[in-house]
Amino acid sequence: MNARSTTLRIAALVFVLQLAAAIVLLLGVGAIVRQQSAADAAATSAVLRDDLLASYARGGQRALVDTVALRSSREITPNTVMLLVGGDGRILAGNLAGWPADLAEDARSAEVRQLRRGHPQPEAMRVRVSRLAGGERLLTGVIVEQDRRLLHELEAATLVALALAALFAVLAAALTARMIAARLGRTVATLRAVRGGDFLRRVEQHRSGDAFDELAGEVNTTLDRVEALLGELTLATDALAHDLKSPLTRLRSALERAALEVREPAAQEAVDRAVAEGERLLAMVETALRITRAEAGIGRDAFTATDLADELAQIAEIYGPLAEDCDRAIVVDAPVSATLPVHHELFGQALGNLVDNALKYGAGTITLALAVHPRAVTVSVADEGTGIPAERQSEALRRFGRLDEARSAGGSGLGLSLVAAVARLHGGTIRLGDARPGLRVEIDLPTLA
Repeated sequence: MNARSTTLRIAALVFVLQLAAAIVLLLGVGAIVRQQSAADAAATSAVLRDDLLASYARGGQRALVDTVALRSSREITPNTVMLLVGGDGRILAGNLAGWPADLAEDARSAEVRQLRRGHPQPEAMRVRVSRLAGGERLLTGVIVEQDRRLLHELEAATLVALALAALFAVLAAALTARMIAARLGRTVATLRAVRGGDFLRRVEQHRSGDAFDELAGEVNTTLDRVEALLGELTLATDALAHDLKSPLTRLRSALERAALEVREPAAQEAVDRAVAEGERLLAMVETALRITRAEAGIGRDAFTATDLADELAQIAEIYGPLAEDCDRAIVVDAPVSATLPVHHELFGQALGNLVDNALKYGAGTITLALAVHPRAVTVSVADEGTGIPAERQSEALRRFGRLDEARSAGGSGLGLSLVAAVARLHGGTIRLGDARPGLRVEIDLPTLA
């Protein structure tokens, strides 16, 4: 799966959105807790300060000292801190051991750590400073140590939750990608099966009404139409081929009878040429019919297990005398055997076409080779001629496509087309390559369904 894959992009989007949602939720909860803690502390501190200032307003410093001492000793307001110092810095009353050293002189409010009387360790507290008319300074605040511990635990839990959220986001993205790949995979598998000749194959629909189901429905409708058109084309081609074969056969018979009655050499030569052209035309019609049937997947029921090494040996034996007449040789390079279900007649004709092309347009020794791979078998025919340039190989594979140098040899342009059709009938492919020198035609046949 590359970086431009839509499935990968969707999975990445799911991952990012899942993780972003978790981050916003967890950080939002932390921010709300912190804000609420600060607000509660500020409100409590403000109420305490107002009460103490009211005492100061009623009775001055003496009344304030008594009130601070009373509240500090009896803890009327739990978890609060109070400290009253005079203008000279002397502690007048309160429950703190001293004025916080890290509290600035002009500070109005701050969070500090200070030791309370009767407590062994300094504690976090949020305090407010009020300056009185007599020069005194009044510090009031609330202990927030417990809140800070809770926030620290919340931060640790947030980190763990973020890690889990990232893990779940990866899992969600992977499951999303897998679901998309599975739904689309069935469609792709169906199209591959149809391409391989299984025209009855259809995509399973779940009737969910989603985009995948709509796609499956459209693909099935298209395949129904293709199947109908292919059936009509097959019938039309069969009918045309049979309709052409009958008059061509009668024409050949008439020409053969005429050849027996002609006595003049020039007329005899003309009739012989006409008979040869009739034979060539009849062979073209028969080959075109075979190609159409192979492209339509007709003939799979005739597949039989065949040893491809033996098949190559038989082809070499059949065409060996023709090669000897041309002062050439055919060799078989099949160090291992491979047995596959093939259409014996069509596969043999395809190999025969390749050998025939090598005899007509190639040069040197013709090599029939068999190579076995983990998931495929490659059958190749190579010669030592000039080969076909890479830029013209697609033209050579096209039906009725003939290269200029092949036209003088009377080729029909159907030989390689038939080989390609037979390869596709067997679920394989055809490749043209450079034999260095010469042309190598390779037929790749899958060994696994």
